Amino acid sequence: MLALTSLKLSHFRSHKRAQMALDGRPVALHGPNGAGKTNVIEAVSLFSPGRGLRRASAADMTRRPEALGWKLTGVLETQGKRYEIETWSESGAARQVRLDGKSASQIALGQIARVVWLIPAMDRLWIEGAEGRRRFLDRIALSFDPGHAEASLTYDKAMRERNRLLKDEVRDAHWYGALEQQMAAAGHRIHQGRVAALDHLRRAQNDAETAFPTAELDLIQSEGEMPETEADLREALQESRFRDIAAGRALVGPHRSDLYGVYAAKCVPAKDCSTGEQKALLISLILANARALSGLIGTPPILLLDEVSAHLDAGRRAALYDEICALSAQAWMTGTGPELFAELGDRAQYLSVTEADGLSQVSPA
Repeated sequence: MLALTSLKLSHFRSHKRAQMALDGRPVALHGPNGAGKTNVIEAVSLFSPGRGLRRASAADMTRRPEALGWKLTGVLETQGKRYEIETWSESGAARQVRLDGKSASQIALGQIARVVWLIPAMDRLWIEGAEGRRRFLDRIALSFDPGHAEASLTYDKAMRERNRLLKDEVRDAHWYGALEQQMAAAGHRIHQGRVAALDHLRRAQNDAETAFPTAELDLIQSEGEMPETEADLREALQESRFRDIAAGRALVGPHRSDLYGVYAAKCVPAKDCSTGEQKALLISLILANARALSGLIGTPPILLLDEVSAHLDAGRRAALYDEICALSAQAWMTGTGPELFAELGDRAQYLSVTEADGLSQVSPA
């Protein structure tokens, strides 16, 4: 089992100080709107690589008005091992990580901590632009392969530099070669990671009996086909230079991919489903991600489910809680009142989040 058994927040968002002792069960955080519940699960999301569930800068996470910086400390237990993790930012600087007292990279953190989340902003996944769906799929791919993040960073950096050449209408091939080689290597890895993630999700959905609808998933391109090999992608980038100069940006590569989903039982594209059906499809994918990881690495990820009860009736809410407990996952869930978690009973740990005199407070319920 993968779980945080201790969590401390210092000057993080609305929390000047907060300390939680946890026992590995699902965690139900309840309290009024604005009390700081989402801030707690955002802190948990930072025990994995990246910018967290809000994709905020380190400077934005510091408590105001002090703006001194912030620090998170936790004890992570997984498969009989125990890790002490610290992550922090000083005066808005990039966040740092320390693992068992030694400096570590975020990728090293991703090797031991797998965290998957669903937040209200993702409810628009099927009707927003393709960028949001790529980001959603990349988070899933990252949960299976922590190196996916490094490939994404490498690709984005090389593409930005190549785009500058394009906008300056540089035509000398010498300037493009090294950048296109980097884009081809990283881009191929990104594409393969996404394809593998979809394969994991499909198998996890097909092998499970669940109360949530199955989604048929496909990776499509906004134009043409995604080159299948690194050499093909490098060649495609070379051949597209003059088109790209006219457009001022790269027109081929994994940044042009999109995730397409269909509600399988109804053969209806996800974008045309009702709000409740779209939410159910999202939950289905998150659960499939957790099941796939459990089979792959021997333990489910930590799940972060912000306002998860929205658009779910009592029956489907109970089914969700049953699936979480069957997975033995530590799921952090938020809601305005304890009644939203009634179906969990004593299978969960309950924390009350309140706000007084400008301070958020977390206490056992």
